[in-house]
Amino acid sequence: MEGKRLAIITCCLDDWGGSEELWARSLECFDAVNIASVTIYKNKINRLHPEFVRLQNRNVVLKELDPDRGLYQKIEGKVNDTILRIGDKVGIIKYQWNKPVARLYEYLKSETPDLVLISQGINFDGLAFANQCLKLQIPYVIVSHKAVDFFWPQQQDRSYMRETLLKAKKCFFVSEHNRTLTEEQFGIRLRNSEVIFNPVKTNVTPVAYPSDLEEYRLACVGRLFVIDKGQDILIRVLAKPKWKARKRIVSFFGTGADRYGLVELAEMLGVKNVFFPGYSGRLVDLWAGHHALILPSRSEGLPLTLIEAMSLGRMAIATSAGGNNEIIQHGTTGFVAEPTENNLDEVMELAWEHRAAWKTMGIKASEHIKKIIPQCPEQKFANFLINSINER
Repeated sequence: MEGKRLAIITCCLDDWGGSEELWARSLECFDAVNIASVTIYKNKINRLHPEFVRLQNRNVVLKELDPDRGLYQKIEGKVNDTILRIGDKVGIIKYQWNKPVARLYEYLKSETPDLVLISQGINFDGLAFANQCLKLQIPYVIVSHKAVDFFWPQQQDRSYMRETLLKAKKCFFVSEHNRTLTEEQFGIRLRNSEVIFNPVKTNVTPVAYPSDLEEYRLACVGRLFVIDKGQDILIRVLAKPKWKARKRIVSFFGTGADRYGLVELAEMLGVKNVFFPGYSGRLVDLWAGHHALILPSRSEGLPLTLIEAMSLGRMAIATSAGGNNEIIQHGTTGFVAEPTENNLDEVMELAWEHRAAWKTMGIKASEHIKKIIPQCPEQKFANFLINSINER
């Protein structure tokens, strides 16, 4: 491995997100391997973020691809912030790839890494970057952390994107749903693809179930961004008279652009006993105080919050978005609904009727996770990268 160079391109729009965990944890498995350099490329990098500080302390090189303007450009002057925010996720604002792609091309041409890893937020938001590797004949690996049923590639991009996917050394997906949807969106079979899990931050050990059964506490954990996470669907269900009358609390853990909108929606609909405590990294404490997880997502990859909750012995009520129903055994380790108000209400009603079994279901969920989730997926991923670099 002497003199080898690895480049990682991350398409995450936030300072740090769940899509960063796989490559970041995999780098920790490289300690005993002699790689000359690791370079992280990202449109904008918050060098003060603890994770990037940690990477810099390990001599990882950080380079920005679009430090001045970011990924998107406003069209015809000012654009409403809401449209910009939606555009970040579903493409209403036109992609302005030219500058960061051109900058990446020059970097790769001069530095000639032995392998490039492209970590995508969705299943094609990094393919313009990956295509530069193809042009330069540099081996590359693609990881997709989400695929969205209602967000398809534009016609003018399909040709180069298809070729880029097919000629990757490997295309990784975090759920079978995401892989299948990507194949359907591009009309191809990806023989060079594989499903890989993200690393989990907690051990698979059930936390003591709350002893208070007079009031059932559900945790909705995830970014407060309704177009993906669907918290608005849940609030509309909770606005129904039967749910208002029941002894239940729902806590929305997380931060995000839609926090105030969700608070105001709950106030307008008269939904009580819902709380927005913000982000919580203390998972054991969180689940020690809650009986179950609820995820009303519209789109997902495979949420770490689901795996973490099940690992700690909590059953889940979740929609079928992404790989959720690949993990949940309906009626045994949790309940699966469609991401609509009516069906979520029906499945929540079913779960409520069986609330006396939630503790047992949580234990089964923990046992199930232990069987299907590898203990250290980042080591498996690191081994693949190391072997790929060695081949180079």
